[in-house]
Amino acid sequence: MIIANGLYHKDKRNSGKKMSKAYTENITAEEIKSLDLKWFEGEIIVVDSLTSYKIAMRRLSGAKLLGFDTETRPSFKKGRRNKVSLIQLSAKHIACLFRINLIGIPDELADLLSNPEIVKTGVALHDDIKSLRIIRKFEPAGFVDLQGFVKNYGIQSSGLKKLSAIVLGFRITKSQQVTDWEAKELSEAQQIYAATDAWVCYEIYRKLTEKE
Repeated sequence: MIIANGLYHKDKRNSGKKMSKAYTENITAEEIKSLDLKWFEGEIIVVDSLTSYKIAMRRLSGAKLLGFDTETRPSFKKGRRNKVSLIQLSAKHIACLFRINLIGIPDELADLLSNPEIVKTGVALHDDIKSLRIIRKFEPAGFVDLQGFVKNYGIQSSGLKKLSAIVLGFRITKSQQVTDWEAKELSEAQQIYAATDAWVCYEIYRKLTEKE
């Protein structure tokens, strides 16, 4: 599926047909535990200033596929949801963590999120994009939600942890999910966690769509 103008649309590249690659429909927690734990081992750029922002945008320029995710500082009050703190964009060897609680969503980043020629792939994108558009109005384009996309390959699971296990054959940790994403400094564990989530989305989409 592709999100365009905030709505879901079928990806015409594989709409209406099952792909020939065989993947299991689902996977159990016990099966996931048996897999090796992996994480992103490439370069991580924490974007929290104009200088680091310019570096990150320059490093991402030319990319046609990016893994995408966001993080939000957890709220422990019923019915309250905080604004998005972080946007993660990852290619194969680099992940950029945009601390939008500090820098907002500048024009060039908004343009990237609106560019239909750059695939941004992630999981459960509707709420992420809705939350980002509260911070900065933009017209989302080029987003592929893996939750719908994987169904073309016979996969019924939808969470990123299960999808990484089914498609990539390894497990990832979610231990840093409920941490303070607006801390003065992001810990190394937070940086690796955030980069890994976006990188795994990149790798899942790349593997599913690579030529047989």
